Amino acid sequence: MGFIPFNFIDLIDIILVAAILFWIYRATRGTNAPYIITGIIMIYLMWVVVRTLNMELLSSILGQFVSVGVIGMLIVFQPEIRRFLQMIGMRQKGLNFISRIFTRNNSTSTHIIAPIVTACREMAATKTGALIVIGRQSDLKLITEGGIAIDARISTPLLENIFFKNAPLHDGAVVIEGDRIVAAKCILPVTQSDVPKSYGTRHRAAIGMSEISDAIILVVSEETGGISIAQNGTLTRDIAPEELTRILQHNFDTGHKKKHARQRADR
Repeated sequence: MGFIPFNFIDLIDIILVAAILFWIYRATRGTNAPYIITGIIMIYLMWVVVRTLNMELLSSILGQFVSVGVIGMLIVFQPEIRRFLQMIGMRQKGLNFISRIFTRNNSTSTHIIAPIVTACREMAATKTGALIVIGRQSDLKLITEGGIAIDARISTPLLENIFFKNAPLHDGAVVIEGDRIVAAKCILPVTQSDVPKSYGTRHRAAIGMSEISDAIILVVSEETGGISIAQNGTLTRDIAPEELTRILQHNFDTGHKKKHARQRADR
């Protein structure tokens, strides 16, 4: 009896399937998706068994579930699939020209840094929890639509009033685009990555938002008063106000240089 043929292509095929399954696991970890997947697998196995036993009626019923399984999975896993595809797109830095075609020219001005940093410093001193999303090129409409529209010019008193503990808008995040606060009380996606247990909900939300966009997310801890910044899926904690100013200045200056370089290239 001969062995089943196995070559190098088969090995690559197995590795790719394993990698895809691992990515799916990472993207759905911490949600109800694993239980749903288990249920789908059980239905499929039952269908295989009843087909083998020639149970026509039960096989026909289960076959209907299997035949629409792909569409059903797209509907059930829509949030996870969207987040998974966004994470993949964010990591393809070499294809940034594609994102520039579909994103708005929403360059953030450097003069907004001072009021934001001042607000963070003063809220840190009083241990007032805050979550601030500073938009760059990524479209944040999906996030802002879930919040309360404001459309007001950025100022330190306004930010502090929004995050005042008894204020109606203090829960959730503030989203800044350009020199405007466009929305408050916005809900951000929480990261499913492994993070220290000491991270609170705001820190997890900041990481999650930075994983699916190029936005800069600032967090003021309600427990410690520490200031943190999230970018590209990484959170840096306990930043001094002077360091925060330098980081924001560097990011905005870099963004402006890239914008001007593109404009010169287009000419």
